[in-house]
Amino acid sequence: MPRVKRGTIAHKKREKLLRYTKGFRWSRKSKERAAKEALLHAWSHAFRGRKEKKRNFRTLWNVKISAASIGESLSYSQLINNLAKKNIKLNRKMLAELAENEPAVFKKLVEATKS
Repeated sequence: MPRVKRGTIAHKKREKLLRYTKGFRWSRKSKERAAKEALLHAWSHAFRGRKEKKRNFRTLWNVKISAASIGESLSYSQLINNLAKKNIKLNRKMLAELAENEPAVFKKLVEATKS
């Protein structure tokens, strides 16, 4: 069986691994074993972070809607309840966008839910 020289392939594999760790601190950016372990942790945290981001944004939207609805003398829960009763199907992202950038439209929306 002929001999297989894999030096170039192995080197490419290591270089690819170290490219991912660019910007890491200390030996985690330059030593293969440390870099491999750092990436295992980093990628698991990145996955978790993408899930957390969705939670954080929903919380932010709720706070914006709440602040705007209190300005209209209505609590957040009352506003959401009234919207559901009137069958107005706007998601929280859009409600927050209206509350922040289009206060006049948001005010009309609140008045439509009150009556």
